[in-house]
Amino acid sequence: MCGRYVLMSKVKAIEKKFGVTADDPEEILADPNIGVGALGAVIACDNPDKLQLFQFGMTPFWAEKPMYLFNVRSEGDQNPDDDPNFKGAKGILQKPAFRKAIRSQRCLVIADGFFEGSKEKGLQEPYLVYLRDGKRPFAMAGIWDEWINNKTGEIKRGFAIITVPANDLLQKIGHHRSPVILQEGEERKWLDVSTPLSEITSMLLPYPAEEMNAYRVSSEIKNQEASDFSLLLPIGERVYPEYSFEIVHELELFGMGETRSRRRRNKSKDDKGQLDLFS
Repeated sequence: MCGRYVLMSKVKAIEKKFGVTADDPEEILADPNIGVGALGAVIACDNPDKLQLFQFGMTPFWAEKPMYLFNVRSEGDQNPDDDPNFKGAKGILQKPAFRKAIRSQRCLVIADGFFEGSKEKGLQEPYLVYLRDGKRPFAMAGIWDEWINNKTGEIKRGFAIITVPANDLLQKIGHHRSPVILQEGEERKWLDVSTPLSEITSMLLPYPAEEMNAYRVSSEIKNQEASDFSLLLPIGERVYPEYSFEIVHELELFGMGETRSRRRRNKSKDDKGQLDLFS
């Protein structure tokens, strides 16, 4: 399941790509290892022109205590075997924790990539999955909810990422699920609460595998506190071969299908600026 993902793009790049603004851009820091409980950049349907920070892990409004629902199966309890050819009902529409949110509380979860491992080994042998041809940042389909702590009055907004059966790329890695990545023409429709529910559910499909790729990274990524961007560097070949340059000795490989002629200074996520490795 998609429990870790990457956001390295600068706030200005996100604002330009999605036509939004961030009220507090200095708070939206690049992070190579966003996990459950951390803050993630989202665009929510109640304020679709703003880039906000919500908690990764959603608590339904009716819950008595905090929860961290971070992935939502589009099929609900249907398709227990994760059949990639499943064509049945979208059970998410009936699940008590999600049936309200999928109708009126949708969001875009902004990312540059995500981590997956095989079903058996998980993040013991992780892969960084990304979109080819420099398509980033991109938007994963999310839902959100607002939970109020009745004892303290604290309000928390959290989100969950919707998943579908694995496409061919994720199957090659050995994983059984994949987050829903929205096509560029679908993003605004996803946020629009007037979009017919039939159109919303039609977007819950695996992303085309031929437009994605992945490579092995260090198992240090399983430590959610790890935040150095050496975590993103490849330690093995890509699942699908890529030949983006010919004069190898003049360029350095920077992972995720990109090359640079020089290495820029690393910054930790505690810096007040944005990381620029993948800008």
